[in-house]
Amino acid sequence: MGAEGPRSRDVLAQAVGGQRRDVATGAVLAAGHQLGEALVPVLIGVLVDQAVARSDTGALVRWLAVLAAVYVGLSLSFRFGARAGERAAEQAAHQLRVEVVRRVLDPRGGAEAGRLPGALVNIATEDAKRVGAVNMALTTGISSAVGLVVSAVALLLISVPLGLTVLLGTPVLLFAGHLLSKPLERRSEAEQEQAAHASGIAADLVSGLRVLKGIGAQGAAVDRYRRTSRASLAATLRAARAEAWQGGVVLALTGGFIALVALVGGRLAAGGDITLGQLVSALGLAMFLLGPFEVFAWVNAEFAQARASASRIAAVLAAPRDVVAGDGRLPDAVPGTVRLRSVSLGTLREVDLTMAPGELLGVVSTEPASCEALLRALGRTEDPVSGTVELDGVPLSDLDPAHLRSAVLVASHDADLFEGTLGDNIGGGESAEGAMAAAAADEVARALPLGADTPVGDGGRSLSGGQRQRVALARALNADRPVLVVHDPTTAVDSVTEARIARGVRDFRRGRTTVLVTNSPALLAVTDRVVFLDSGRVSAEGTHTALLRGDAAYRAAVLA
Repeated sequence: MGAEGPRSRDVLAQAVGGQRRDVATGAVLAAGHQLGEALVPVLIGVLVDQAVARSDTGALVRWLAVLAAVYVGLSLSFRFGARAGERAAEQAAHQLRVEVVRRVLDPRGGAEAGRLPGALVNIATEDAKRVGAVNMALTTGISSAVGLVVSAVALLLISVPLGLTVLLGTPVLLFAGHLLSKPLERRSEAEQEQAAHASGIAADLVSGLRVLKGIGAQGAAVDRYRRTSRASLAATLRAARAEAWQGGVVLALTGGFIALVALVGGRLAAGGDITLGQLVSALGLAMFLLGPFEVFAWVNAEFAQARASASRIAAVLAAPRDVVAGDGRLPDAVPGTVRLRSVSLGTLREVDLTMAPGELLGVVSTEPASCEALLRALGRTEDPVSGTVELDGVPLSDLDPAHLRSAVLVASHDADLFEGTLGDNIGGGESAEGAMAAAAADEVARALPLGADTPVGDGGRSLSGGQRQRVALARALNADRPVLVVHDPTTAVDSVTEARIARGVRDFRRGRTTVLVTNSPALLAVTDRVVFLDSGRVSAEGTHTALLRGDAAYRAAVLA
């Protein structure tokens, strides 16, 4: 591992090292298969010399029996060796997928920076699969090397010139294959980058399809995806051309080399230096060598693509964290006093704010960016540039984000639902029914054919926007954290439902610190106090009614 995180070579080493038992087992068994394949032409040559040339029926039967035994052995070796190699490839890919997902879900964040969700999915699936495939490539490459060595030794025993031809020509062919794989590696990396970008754009379009249709922007969105898809196709074609060019050139070089071996063997046979059976063996071995050389070309291509994918996985795993985990601890019982001291983050400027335990606080801002910055600071997905945020006197920067989130829940406006039932998304427990009622999600359940047991589909796509909001709010309420921060939870519901939700949230969260980041008059009306952020600074605070009467800027922000 590098000082800043894993590098591509570390990812490859981990993929192979973690499956070394299966790789070793597969390589040994596959080597047995290649050994058997190399012995077949040798045995045929022996059969020609000792049985056919001498018209010896007994010898013919014996050597045919030996051939049959060799075929059975190489067949079984191939079957179980391939199984071990494939198992190693799949397990390595799975472990990499888990590691990438674990990094993406790390409470300290950072992995998603500059990457669309679809791009991360592509890295966790296709790139992980390509890196895992090096185990199968390594298993096959080792076995082919064994077959090559056995063939070279057999050729040396038949004729020293034949054996030397193979031994001297093989390194040259392998080095040429390695050089030819370099353009493929570069183009494979570009192909994966473009494919990941296209996947990310597609995921964004699907998630925002209703909004796009609502504003009539689906045409522009389709054009954008079409351009991205064409760029991805062009990158794929360039990579395919590089792979085909590499394979074709390596195959041509290999064919020329095999022809040279056959020519040398033929001249030796014509000169009486080797027998007819030995010539048959030599030609058979020369033809057999075509397989290992093709495998070496394939292995080079697999490693080229795996190196490109490994670098993309390493970039995610080595992405710097947004925040650093501290070793501070919160008290067992969290009263819920939240204090911001001169906090500057994003568009927030020197914000001083105190939330008393059990207070229902409203936060109104003239800038959406200030709301987002406040959410990041309270949830500690990003530390303030200056100033501190404290919970019950403990700076959030001293806490592990995972530990902090056991006490503070920030429910963002665009919270996603998961595939499963409505009840699964809200969660169980004694408070589930009350949380559903407070968020008016009980109405959603009653409107569905199976109630809370109705599947909501991936991302809750079977629900309307307002229904998804109510279910997400019910989930946040049911989590029952000492401090709950909710951002615009009612933008897609009607005014009557919004008023019911406002009362429900107030009653359900009574006695626990709750922050409503919203410009909704219905929600602000039930708060104990409202803080007004204007241009990122606290410009006023008081009750909702008092601010409506006495602050024109607040009135414009809330009633506009």
